[in-house]
Amino acid sequence: MSWQSYVDDHLMCEIDGNHLTSAAILGHDGIVWAQTPNFPQFKAEEIAGVMEDFEEPGKLAPTGLYLGGVKYMVIQGEPGAVIRGKKIILANLILATKRGLILYIKNSLLA
Repeated sequence: MSWQSYVDDHLMCEIDGNHLTSAAILGHDGIVWAQTPNFPQFKAEEIAGVMEDFEEPGKLAPTGLYLGGVKYMVIQGEPGAVIRGKKIILANLILATKRGLILYIKNSLLA
């Protein structure tokens, strides 16, 4: 199975009427392995900030999490493993693996 089919068939699938808005899988270096067409174009420094927060949990809390130029308030997470962000009706989640990151964005108004 390719990373793209994992994004398309697993991350973007509908479960109990809920689905994600967009998703991506990328390496710790910020290189995209797979993504939905509508995943925001992010900057290298945004992913560098994410990686710094995984290494030093709480680093993004004062300044916020940026993805695709959009600022998210950092909320509850798991140090070194999960970063959660929220912006009005959008929520995002970033999971760290040994070799990559799994990111998603969800419109909380959509079922």
